[in-house]
Amino acid sequence: MYKIRVILDTKEDVIRTLLVEDLINLEDLHLTIARSFGFAGEEMASFYKTDDEWNQGEEIPLFNMAESGEGISMQTCILNTTLPEENNKLIYVYDFLNMWTFYVDVIEISSEKRTDLPQTILTVGEIPEEAPEKEFIADKLEDEFGDEGDIDDEFGHFDDFDFNNY
Repeated sequence: MYKIRVILDTKEDVIRTLLVEDLINLEDLHLTIARSFGFAGEEMASFYKTDDEWNQGEEIPLFNMAESGEGISMQTCILNTTLPEENNKLIYVYDFLNMWTFYVDVIEISSEKRTDLPQTILTVGEIPEEAPEKEFIADKLEDEFGDEGDIDDEFGHFDDFDFNNY
């Protein structure tokens, strides 16, 4: 049995602690997480492997997207092999239009067997009406081409070129 803490990436604390069987696949975990936060679980979602500092790694999509059919998916990833140790982590993104982002952390693994799983054992906070806005900031690139006015070269300004002559 796994005890998993799931934290929604928002300013306010929105946390769920779940108990799940160790042999479920990640698709079942996806549905359990989605439902524990009040979602139907009908939107696209992905898990991402991560390190201890939550740096996003390899994607585990809901469906196998590989052309050859040999890629990974939530159906093929079993919880106890994907997250074999306590403190293993995943990032979970639900509904790519809204980008609900969650931090998934294994807080306890036990050999106890229960028949009443999955179960939400702790609920903290309420999910906001709208997903928090995500800001993706790329490193500022050096402007190697200069301003638009710098397009003049030995052939003249590009915008002044009359393509109808050809």
